[in-house]
Amino acid sequence: MSDLVTGDAVVLGLRPARLPSRGLAILLDLALYVTGYVLISVGLTMATASLDEAARAAVGVASFLLLVVGVPIAVETLSHGRSLGKLACGLRVVRDDGGPIRFRHAMVRGAMGIVELILTFGSIACIASLVSARGRRLGDVFAGTLVVRERVPGARVMPVPPPPPWLAGRFTGLDLSAVPDGLWLAIRQYLTRMNQLDPQVGAAMAVRLADDLVARTGAPPPAGVPAAAFLMAVVHERQSRDAARAFRPSAVAGPGAGSGAGAGFAPHPSPMPMPTPMPVAAPVAYVAPAPATPATPAAPVAPAEAPRAGGFAPPA
Repeated sequence: MSDLVTGDAVVLGLRPARLPSRGLAILLDLALYVTGYVLISVGLTMATASLDEAARAAVGVASFLLLVVGVPIAVETLSHGRSLGKLACGLRVVRDDGGPIRFRHAMVRGAMGIVELILTFGSIACIASLVSARGRRLGDVFAGTLVVRERVPGARVMPVPPPPPWLAGRFTGLDLSAVPDGLWLAIRQYLTRMNQLDPQVGAAMAVRLADDLVARTGAPPPAGVPAAAFLMAVVHERQSRDAARAFRPSAVAGPGAGSGAGAGFAPHPSPMPMPTPMPVAAPVAYVAPAPATPATPAAPVAPAEAPRAGGFAPPA
């Protein structure tokens, strides 16, 4: 990995490309450019058959410079350092500070490539790449660029072993806010590789890490708990807290929302029923009212007894 450091004191984790991958990318690019040059040269030869020898030579030199030099410069400028060959091999041309290249970088690389790659059949580029610590050819040195690998195989992440069952939930009240990220990283690296260490060396590392953790949390060391088991339990507790914080429901129930599933969402308004049209009655003939009869007085009704006060509702 490259040890490039930017102006902000940030170390760049770039992986410089070596001679085999760079050589394969250059061969693919050259094969494509030469094929295009041959096809266009045949067309120009047929088109300039009526011209004299000097004109045909000038057209041939111009087409050579345009296709073999101009096209690679344009491709690297527009693609920010990823030609077709580099794209196939997973490579990219970047600046020394890790940024994308521009036209001046591609022009210097293309101009030096005529000498390094075409006139000397790549011998100077091979020697310079083998001598350089980062595999750079002369064009990269003069342009201030670097060819890096983009497709890097990802490292396998080993899971942290679970703590013993009798330690589950024992450190729920432990304050972990003062533990720095560097100490968490060191503990995780130890727990994922402790089976690969010498037993005595691993035990000493576990004791040292456990002492640092106890000093950061301010809690006394647990009695009768091995250092490695203590580290496992604390890391498991931190992971549980992070998971609970990440998956905590963020929806807030609105006024009048129920407590069941879907709380916090307004209920879907039900459509109002359309009024049923009333049937039109047929016309009725007028009938004279009968003479009124005196009404019989109704019997007095006894007042209803008030319900007794109690903790249960009266029966219906």
